[in-house]
Amino acid sequence: LATAGITIYTYPENWRAFKAQIAAQYSGARVKIASTPPAFTFGQTNRTPAFINNFPLGKVPAYQGDDGFCLFESNAIAHYLSNDALRGATPQAAAQVLQWVSFADSEIIPPASTWVFPTLGIMQFNKQATEQAKEDVKKILTVLNQHLNTRTFLVGERISLADITVACSMLWLYKQVLEPSFRQPYVNVTRWFVTCVNQPQFKAVLGDVKLCEKMAQFDAKKFAEMQPKKEAPAKKEKGGKEAAKPQEKKEKKKESKPDPEEEMDDCDAVLAAEPKAKDPFAHLPKSTFVFDEFKRKYSNEDTLTVAIPHFWEHFDREGYSIWYSQYKYPEELTLTFKSCNLITGMFQRLDKLRKNAFASVILFGTNNDSSISGIWVFRGQELAFTLSEDWQIDYESYDWRKLDPDSDECKTMVKEYFAWEGEFKHVGKSFNQGKIFK
Repeated sequence: LATAGITIYTYPENWRAFKAQIAAQYSGARVKIASTPPAFTFGQTNRTPAFINNFPLGKVPAYQGDDGFCLFESNAIAHYLSNDALRGATPQAAAQVLQWVSFADSEIIPPASTWVFPTLGIMQFNKQATEQAKEDVKKILTVLNQHLNTRTFLVGERISLADITVACSMLWLYKQVLEPSFRQPYVNVTRWFVTCVNQPQFKAVLGDVKLCEKMAQFDAKKFAEMQPKKEAPAKKEKGGKEAAKPQEKKEKKKESKPDPEEEMDDCDAVLAAEPKAKDPFAHLPKSTFVFDEFKRKYSNEDTLTVAIPHFWEHFDREGYSIWYSQYKYPEELTLTFKSCNLITGMFQRLDKLRKNAFASVILFGTNNDSSISGIWVFRGQELAFTLSEDWQIDYESYDWRKLDPDSDECKTMVKEYFAWEGEFKHVGKSFNQGKIFK
């Protein structure tokens, strides 16, 4: 491996690529990083037929060896570039390494992204979501702090891929928002993090990592400046996500911000470059309900006093419908983080439905005793999933019931599911966490 020609394609300062780069520093693998022109231009090179042929999603980081061996997904690349000591020398240690790698993806990245991205100006601020993210980060830090109370590293007595992955996943938390007072109860975690990032192999990739002194806040002006400008019709700020031209600005944004969520957007860009399919909603008459306006209210203003009243004031009963969904197989739900992955995975596969749908899906209960249900709003009077084969992967795992918008039941459910609070009498379990599709 050390003598093979290895190229990792990425954009500059991509924390996902850092995992593989640090692993290579430990294993001695010689890696060429292609992150700037002419070797690699993000938003262009990764949309070419040759790149897509090797990496079908067009996402980075992407690994290519001179022998033609290719890999996508950052954890797979980091694993491949590691040595046995990093991967775990025994079956037990290897399993523990995989445990922490999975923990980083499932437990750290979602709340870290929700909290940090708005402070970087690359995602709109949502107070409710941010407060929930802070609480989730506290839980994560508590777990790590307890684990590290009697340990120097996460697995065994030496740095492993577990430490590399978790540290890289927490990099922007420590740089942007974990100010001294917030991190004070978690001294073991901070000690471990500082130890990791000061190892020569980490410093060779990350440079000097300065811990946050003051919690960064959302900057509305900065966010507005980061948004792609549309040249033709002036309004409809959010509609540009599916358009082709704003992708050009997204390229510059990504080169300056190590943004994991943007990797997903890049996948959208690849899909957007394909021939346009027929709009599944083209047969429906134009509605007076401006869906994007409601979504902006929901994201930026108080849910109970502003967003929900706006929803009911402008809701078009002829043009839109409201549905209640319930997961059919609650007995199969085990750990709550795995249950949340079911919701997140469904949302990702429905990405092209976002323009014409909104949903609040909630996980209720605890480990091995949970349920999933939600409220969905679709354009039209039928279940939207039947309009496209691409949207039919997950929906049959749920029972669906159309609600009467004028009924007390519907109004109560909309209020409780949109606000993530209430009695939820029909569920019989306590609120655990929620996910929003918009």
